[in-house]
Order: sequence, then C-alpha cells, then structure tokens
Amino acid sequence: MLGSLSNGSSEISSVSTTEGRVDGAGKVSDDNPAVYADEKSDTPIRPAKWLNKGDQPAEAREERGVTNGNPNESPAPRTQGRDPCASMGLRGVREAAKRDSKVRFTALLHHINPDLLRDSFYQLKKDAASGVDGVTWRAYERKLHAGRLLDLNREIHSGRYRALPSRRVYIPKAEGKLRPLGIAALEDKIVQQAVVTVLNAIYEEDFMGFSYGFRPGRSQHDALDALATGIVTRKVGWILDADIVAFFDEIDHDWMIRFLEHRIGDKRIIRLITKWLKAGTIEEGRRVPAVKGTPQGAVISPLLANIYLHYVHDLWAHQWRKRHASGDVIIVRYADDSVAGFQYEREAKAYLSALQERLAPFGLALHPDKTRLIQFGRFAAKARVEKGLGRPETFDFLGFTHCCGQQIGSGKFKLVRLTVKQRMRTTLAAIRATLMRRRHEPIPVIGRWLGSVVRGYLNYFSVPGNRIRIGAFAREVHRAWRFTLLRRSQRHRMPWTRFRKIAKQYLPPLRVVHPWPTERFDVRTVGRSRVR
Repeated sequence: MLGSLSNGSSEISSVSTTEGRVDGAGKVSDDNPAVYADEKSDTPIRPAKWLNKGDQPAEAREERGVTNGNPNESPAPRTQGRDPCASMGLRGVREAAKRDSKVRFTALLHHINPDLLRDSFYQLKKDAASGVDGVTWRAYERKLHAGRLLDLNREIHSGRYRALPSRRVYIPKAEGKLRPLGIAALEDKIVQQAVVTVLNAIYEEDFMGFSYGFRPGRSQHDALDALATGIVTRKVGWILDADIVAFFDEIDHDWMIRFLEHRIGDKRIIRLITKWLKAGTIEEGRRVPAVKGTPQGAVISPLLANIYLHYVHDLWAHQWRKRHASGDVIIVRYADDSVAGFQYEREAKAYLSALQERLAPFGLALHPDKTRLIQFGRFAAKARVEKGLGRPETFDFLGFTHCCGQQIGSGKFKLVRLTVKQRMRTTLAAIRATLMRRRHEPIPVIGRWLGSVVRGYLNYFSVPGNRIRIGAFAREVHRAWRFTLLRRSQRHRMPWTRFRKIAKQYLPPLRVVHPWPTERFDVRTVGRSRVR
C-alpha cells in the first residue's frame, strides 16, 4: 500500500501479518503461509497453505520440477477496484514507478523465482569465459534438468546465497593500455541478470532521455543519432567531450547504496548488491577485497553505473541546463562517456567548471587529457577563419571521429563521421594475427569466420559519409587474407583474379547499413522532444 514518509516520498510497503508479509501488489513472501487484509483483520484473504500460483510453487517446496503454466505470476486483486496500484508481476512495479518518482519499493525479492532465473540464464552469452568456479554456460545447462535453479532460488530467499569473487583478466585497449575486467561466477551472473530485470522495471522510468548506455531498447547508434541530430539542428558552437577517470573503479560503495535506497526499500535486494560490490577479485591466485568500484564485465555493473551517474550527473546536468543556460544545450551520455554541446563559449566553460565541482564529492574526476572543450558546429569554421585559426578540431565518440564538413555544391555545414583510425588499425592487426595463426585451415572455414567478423564490423561502422574508411578497411582485409593464403606453402600461388572469386563468395559487399541520423532519430522520437 502507499504510505506517507517524513521526507515527502512514499513507499510501496509490506502489510504486517501474523506470520509473514505481503507487498503492495498482493504478493506472498517466501515464509508467509497466510495473508490478511490488514493488521486489524482476522480473516485471511487466502487459505493457510501454499498454492500452485504463489511466489514459490508447491513443486519447489516438494523439491521437484516446476510445472508449466503460471506458477510465478502475481495474482490480480479480488476486484478490479480494490487495489488500483496492483498489476501483474513487474508490470505493476513499472506502473507504480511511472506514477510516482519518489515511491520506494519494499518488496521486490519475490519477483526473483525459478522461471526468472531460468530466463536470466538463457540471456547470458553462451561462449563467455568462466569465472573462478570454472563452470561454463553449456556445463551449467545440464544442471538445469537436475533442479539446480530451485536450490539456487531457495538459497537466495533464505539468505544462504554467497557471492564469489570475480576472476581478474586484462584486455588491450585501442591506445595500447590494458583494461581490467572482472569475470563473475556463472551463478552470480544468473542472479545478477535476474536483479537487473527487476530493477530495470523501476529505473527505466527514472533515467533521463539523454542516457543511452546499456539500456533496453537503446544502442550506441541511438546515442550517435541523438548527438548528430543535436549538432545539426540546434545552435551548437562548442563541444565538451568529457571523460571520467577510471569511473568503474572509483564508484563509492556508500554513495552507491544511498542512491539505491532512494527507490529500493527491500533490504534483501540491497544486501544482494552489497555482496557483489564487496566480493572482490581473484588476481594471481589471491583474493583482493573491494573497497570501492564495481568490476567491469559483471552483469550488474552497467545498471549500477547508470544509477550512480543518474544521481551524480544526469539530474544535476538537466537542472543546470534549465537554470543557467540561455542558449541551446544538448547532452548525450553513453555509460561514463558524455558529450555536451553549447551555443555560447561562456556557458560551456561554466558548465565544465561546475561539472568538475559536482563530481569531486562523489569520488570522481574528469580526465585532464581526454576532456576537451573545442569549437565545433555549423558556425565553427567561419568563426575560426575570422580569428585566423585553422580548421575546426575533431572529437571521438563511440568509435567515430566527428568532423566539420561541407555539402558538395551548396557549401552548407555537414557533420562527417569517420571510423577512428586507431580503432580500425587495432581491428586489422587482430585480423592479420588470427589469419596467420589459422592459415592452414580450409578456405571455407576461414572464409565463414572472416565473413562474420567483417559483417559485424560493417554493421556498426557503415554509416553515411564513412565509405572511404570502410573501403580502406575492406581492401586491407583482402590483402591480409590473400597474403596468408600465399604463405600456406612455399610454392603456393594466388592470382588476384582467383582471390576475388573467393572473397566474393565469403566476404559481404560494401554498402551503407544505417540511414541518416536525423531520419532514424525522428522516427524513434515521434511524439517526444526531438533532442533532450
């Protein structure tokens, strides 16, 4: 039910019973055999036994497989008008979160059940690396038929679930440095994915429109479209490319929990997240405890990062824009990378200074080398010519270098997006190394593998205006593959005429995959603000 709080917010709280609790949607907790209408009533609204339609099916109590049907769906109210806040499952949570941005949810764990855990398992990547437990996805799939998810569900609801440390690995970054990743144990991934599903029902109603990273129904190209549309359609003359130093490693655990408690009143969910934050990592055979940060690579980390930046950056940036900006301001954020566009230089500098002050109390700081304020946009080229300066500078965002260009004939401003050179070089180097290592495998095998790699690359980078870089990438791939075919033996020959037939059979043709940014952005924002 809804109740007032001293701080002006409201809670979807649990109703006290003689032996258990029930949440605002009428859900029974794991230890509650009987549910009463309110604290003063002696008449149960359900019989004092476990039903097959409760949160924990009778099959789970009897330690046998869950039957098909709807054993984990939330029951509807006895009458349609009795509880207008209740709805079926997570749909009710989403509707309540949408109705009231200050409501706190005190009963969420019951949404995690064997069916959700099974769905979460099948959402994981099948070929992902294993954690410290050494269990792979395919090996764990065999345990599903043995009822392991029922045991895992009981451990979660009884408090016996324990999080394992993540396995620390390092992967190379485009600039040559190493990025630390934390690979969680498989069961930790399953539970984290289930919690993400539950929390997304709440936070997807809270997150700002300019937040795009790791959100359902949003992609990197949605962020790129929003940025391109803002630069082209708004009076943008200055771009602030902001980068936070080691963001995932610097997240403050105390602040993280405080932010979560704005919306999450279920202490059991908070305890689960705290276990993952404190689990630490295994590096070189020893456990390293975690005092801050959340490991990159964990299933829960992207959502936690979005929640952290929602309170630290997004809400603040939205308020700053409304209170202090007199000209046009656009903001696009993808995870910890953000780009802001301003009409006036003075407002851009004021925002940068205020942003630095805003981040400091939360343990965050802007990277001094990667954070740049540059003159960019429709008026940048003309303004720099008048000052005797060169062409407008460029900036990188989500793998593309953004440049100020001109339309052929009219000379009007045109935003040009090119593949980042270093990103392309790194990809080509990895392809060459793999081709040389596998050069003695049959041509059809290599052709299918290389075709999938090139197809994935083109599906991301084949945007309008990027054909020159895409063409250069394709030519280098052809040369690399032909070179490895020539190295299969000392006398092997591979004329270009023969090789082109092979390449045509396995490699995709060059074509523009994505539409113009403004066209796709307009379609996806029908009825809403075009640039938020």
